[in-house]
Amino acid sequence: MYNLLISSFGANPTVYELDEHPKGHQIDKELKGLGFKPSVPAVFKGQKLIGGANEIMALHLKGQLVPLLLGANAIWV
Repeated sequence: MYNLLISSFGANPTVYELDEHPKGHQIDKELKGLGFKPSVPAVFKGQKLIGGANEIMALHLKGQLVPLLLGANAIWV
């Protein structure tokens, strides 16, 4: 769902399906170590962890998602 929200602004997020990724189990373990329960979805801007679906929705509701996407050069307005 969060990827649809991000895509609706014209961004093209890269999505990794952990159950299909060769290192998916290790990635899941690392995300859980960061406190994600459940571990997915986890949204990154470059190498910086932004958060899960709740954090993305909160950013959107506060009007901060578009500036985040602009700052990541993910969209152009």
